[in-house]
Amino acid sequence: MRFASQDWVLSWALLLLLSCTTYSSTAMGKPENNIKTDVFLSPKFELGPGSVVNKDYLDVDFPRGHVAIKSFNAEVVDESGKSVSLQEVYLHHWLVVKYHQPKNVSHNNSTDNIVPVRNSGFCQGDTLGQYYGLGSETRGTDTDVPDPFGVEIGNPSEIPHGYEEKWFINVHAIDTRGVEDRSGCTECRCELYNVTKDGDGKPLSPYYRGGLDCCPDNSQCRLKKGFKGPKRSFYLKYTVKWVNWDKYVVPLKIYIIDVTDVLNKSKGMSPEHTCKVEYEVEPCNKGYNSSACIDVKRTSLPMKTGGYVIYGVGHQHAGAIGSTLYGQDGKVICSSIAKYGNGTEAGNEKGYVVGMSTCYPKPGTVKIRDGETLTLEVIYNSNERHTGVMGLFYFLVAEHLPH
Repeated sequence: MRFASQDWVLSWALLLLLSCTTYSSTAMGKPENNIKTDVFLSPKFELGPGSVVNKDYLDVDFPRGHVAIKSFNAEVVDESGKSVSLQEVYLHHWLVVKYHQPKNVSHNNSTDNIVPVRNSGFCQGDTLGQYYGLGSETRGTDTDVPDPFGVEIGNPSEIPHGYEEKWFINVHAIDTRGVEDRSGCTECRCELYNVTKDGDGKPLSPYYRGGLDCCPDNSQCRLKKGFKGPKRSFYLKYTVKWVNWDKYVVPLKIYIIDVTDVLNKSKGMSPEHTCKVEYEVEPCNKGYNSSACIDVKRTSLPMKTGGYVIYGVGHQHAGAIGSTLYGQDGKVICSSIAKYGNGTEAGNEKGYVVGMSTCYPKPGTVKIRDGETLTLEVIYNSNERHTGVMGLFYFLVAEHLPH
């Protein structure tokens, strides 16, 4: 099997060709007439120059009943509903998580007896259990699911007796107005936030230069001397498309693979997945040709139950080149390439990842076998150091095709 690190220019040219010839950039098929669309707002959050919000909002508005989700996307807007540029408020990530809670809970924000409901991905515990989630690339990334497929929610048979299905949203956003180092703030460099301990109060490793531990909720990135600006109010606006569930909808399973996942096989028949979620890209040796400065990280993981791939997309941060999911025989399952903006308007911000290409293989053409080992390869530009980067891959799988 040949990976991009061996001859990255040729390899990525081939991957781009594959993604253009094998996959479509838009959902396949005509949308059904009964697709419903609604736009919701998260609770309001406030940000001042250099400040950070990283909050969970429980029991948010969401489609109710037994339905199939066809699309989910989100962005930050101001109080007037106007899209906010990443150059002002950087959307580090947003996550949408399903959970069950007893019906007799008296108030919406209670965490009493919450039972999170994970996706089908490999990471364990409370790591990467979301149903949906993206970051700065959210406006420019397709999320539509082709007919007759959908992500099933609200199935009464899957909700424990006496419980109800609810959703919470996590929003991690950074106001970069007036900051001393904008890219350093968005990459959560510890020295810019003056953070030395993690969320549990334990000292951070001297080798940990930046990441989620250094930009927690209510933290502050260093501002230019004398800069002052007002606090502003924002919302996460999320748009959901869905159809009522019926026998013609084919259910999809959500998988998320993390390139930092290390499989502990010493656990015998139930190996443990350790997902660190983020990592650091070391700067390239200055003696190298800058065009060859790439950081390649990969992991290989067995997929217990396979199926047909219907959709795929990578999630990366600034410095991203792209990511590819390979099958066991080296075939490309999906290649997702980073798109950068070249302007100032929302959705086209220069220097930011504003979209990731997506894969929509013709249903039935890309199948993962039961027990097949998948390899995820993630590539970043390493001309400079990048802290707190991510290498996640989302893909939707149908265990069977429509008759």
